[in-house]
Amino acid sequence: MKNPFVLKAFSFVVCALLFSSTLIQAQEKPVASPADSVSGKVGNAMIEIKYGSPSVKGRKIWGGLEAYGKVWRAGANKATTFSTDKDIKVEGKSLPAGRYSFFAIPTEGNWTIIFNKTADQWGAYKYEESQDALRVTVTPKKASALKERLAYVINKKGVVLQWENIEVPISIK
Repeated sequence: MKNPFVLKAFSFVVCALLFSSTLIQAQEKPVASPADSVSGKVGNAMIEIKYGSPSVKGRKIWGGLEAYGKVWRAGANKATTFSTDKDIKVEGKSLPAGRYSFFAIPTEGNWTIIFNKTADQWGAYKYEESQDALRVTVTPKKASALKERLAYVINKKGVVLQWENIEVPISIK
């Protein structure tokens, strides 16, 4: 009589261990484009940028994965968001305090940077130009080294988007 009970108990323990091992492995799998954020002061304004940070993974990014001339969510997954607690000047143009979705239209030359009033969006699939709060034009620069993961840097001059072989400085005052 003890044998069926012992066999069932042993089977239960083995199944529990296999299930636990599967859960642990699933949790260790890296996220392809993890959520990231950066915040800092530019002048008196607190700026925060939240974005998905994709990797290059040996791919051609500009003019490849991210097509020239098309609206890009400036990150991965959800649209990137840009928040400022004070009115600011972006490339000399006024942007009121608030939270915006942040898009870009990359080209081989100048880029269009877009602050859109609809902050919560998935990607750029439902982007509407009529909701733009501000559009500015900026000039990207060649990066000194490959930047594997998309990142934003906030410094005293503004914000810099960095990914693959470019840096895109955006002046803020």
